[in-house]
Amino acid sequence: MSQVEDRLHALGLALPPAVQPPPGIVLPFRFVRVVGRRALISGHGPQNRDGSFARPLGKVGREVNLEQGVSAARLTALSILGSLKRALGDLDRIAAWTRVFGMVNSAPGFNNQPTVINGFSDLVLEVFGPNVGAHCRSAVGLAELPFDIPVEIEGEVELAG
Repeated sequence: MSQVEDRLHALGLALPPAVQPPPGIVLPFRFVRVVGRRALISGHGPQNRDGSFARPLGKVGREVNLEQGVSAARLTALSILGSLKRALGDLDRIAAWTRVFGMVNSAPGFNNQPTVINGFSDLVLEVFGPNVGAHCRSAVGLAELPFDIPVEIEGEVELAG
């Protein structure tokens, strides 16, 4: 196992398989696209260990409380790591997390999107450490997200040469 996978294992965390979209939905894009030394990461949502979308679904600040939103962002980090593992073969190939764009399915008046997306950032920093895991980030609220997921996150990493 790689060092990153060893840390995940030590934390009791497991990477989910590829997402299972709802019946009849086709996702005609790559979840990770490697271009040179960059890996571009499509938007991911929170997944259960079986690949299905994690619950609860809905808007943070209404159906989903703040703690559940933070947990959804943490599960989204695992979803992204699962896709990176499948695309790269080894998570130790990641030399740096460069940027993260976090989207929160927000109820009207909810404005604590940065705290929600901290669930993602905290896990990345815990697993990769402060040098590799440090990243630039935005956290925004949106009126709707696909399939009513509470969090969607995309990003980019630099690969070791």
